[in-house]
Amino acid sequence: MLDEIKKDAGERMAKSVAALKGEFTKIRTGRAHTSLLDHITVEYYGAEVPLSQVSNVGVEDSRTLTVTPWEKDMVGPIEKAIMNSDLGLNPATAGTVIRVPLPPLTEERRKDMIRVVRSEAEGGRVAIRNIRRDAISDVKDLLKEKMIGEDDERRAEQDVQDITDNYVGQIDALLAEKESELMEI
Repeated sequence: MLDEIKKDAGERMAKSVAALKGEFTKIRTGRAHTSLLDHITVEYYGAEVPLSQVSNVGVEDSRTLTVTPWEKDMVGPIEKAIMNSDLGLNPATAGTVIRVPLPPLTEERRKDMIRVVRSEAEGGRVAIRNIRRDAISDVKDLLKEKMIGEDDERRAEQDVQDITDNYVGQIDALLAEKESELMEI
């Protein structure tokens, strides 16, 4: 019973860390990476679909992404979707290939990015603490129902806290890595 609670909490915390990693990949560091465009959706026959489902996204060089639509008439909508995204990118079209140059990050922009990264990390920590609260609440419910003793409760709470500390440490390590990556020139 207690092992199930701890296992469930650990799995949910691992998912929170994985979600944070996903968010961090969207935050650009000045180097071109195809995952920068992952969250952009394009109008395709009346439906919003991810960019990767209507085109091929590649890296031309360290500062340029290329987007090659599978249909010629998708060039305009794709270009528009990239321009309207929150990334602040200006694509240039050459025939059917859309080149997306990444401007170098200014010091001010880097600091803004670090602020965003820190708030994302704090969101991850809050999610992990909420999972800890749920797990400890489940343990207390077992104690109320007299399914476990007080010693088991204290031991289980300590185990849940150790799991929590482990995952918060992982988030802190990810944050430190991303911050140093953002400050590289």
